[in-house]
Amino acid sequence: MFEGEERNQLIENYLPLVKSIVSRMRHHFPATFETDDLYGLGVQGLVLAVNNFDPAKGRSFGSYAALRIKGSMLDELRRIDCLPRSNRAKAKSLQATIEKLEGRFKRPATEDEVRKELDLSEIQYENLLRDTQPITFVPLDGTVGETPGDGAPPSLEEALADPNEPDVRDLVADRECVLLLRDRIKELPDTQKKALVLYYYEGLKLAEIAEIFGLTESRISQILSHTIISLRSYFSKLSRINTTR
Repeated sequence: MFEGEERNQLIENYLPLVKSIVSRMRHHFPATFETDDLYGLGVQGLVLAVNNFDPAKGRSFGSYAALRIKGSMLDELRRIDCLPRSNRAKAKSLQATIEKLEGRFKRPATEDEVRKELDLSEIQYENLLRDTQPITFVPLDGTVGETPGDGAPPSLEEALADPNEPDVRDLVADRECVLLLRDRIKELPDTQKKALVLYYYEGLKLAEIAEIFGLTESRISQILSHTIISLRSYFSKLSRINTTR
């Protein structure tokens, strides 16, 4: 627990991180939603991180703060419900389908396997990923990492922190679960694995990854959306197992 001057200094040091996340999240909110209000939500998340951070759990404060800051904003986004309910239902159904297939196969499901399970054409599945993308994958090119400055690679743990499941939000920041995440990534199909590594660990932008694969930025974004849903399904299952122990 941080106290006194140390606590105040830590909050001040990480205010640039709040500003960075606000700038990337702003377009997901209605135009009538004031940027200052969004910044206030981020600061609330930062204060919550300072108050609840436990170094014994093996996570860095930077990654934990990013989860809490974005989580506060996503909670508000869900509260004001500016995303279509139909798209939320689609995202929930898609995650449930992926979780079912991965339970059956005991490995990550490919896009083709999910598409066939849903009885969708390639175009229909791409449209589904596009419709659910604001819920499943928020591009964070050049934003948050382990330090409060800009320009660091985006955080995969932050992307996996489902605002609808607070337990998962905490789970993905634990050291043991980070190791499980690395093992799970190794099991992903090659294209998904490479795209994920290039984006989240090497910090390449969507356009740069698209050029490497010879695909469009939109297609790379869809691949990452599918992969994030798959990993969220995995952690959601882990969270349920932990709560029953």
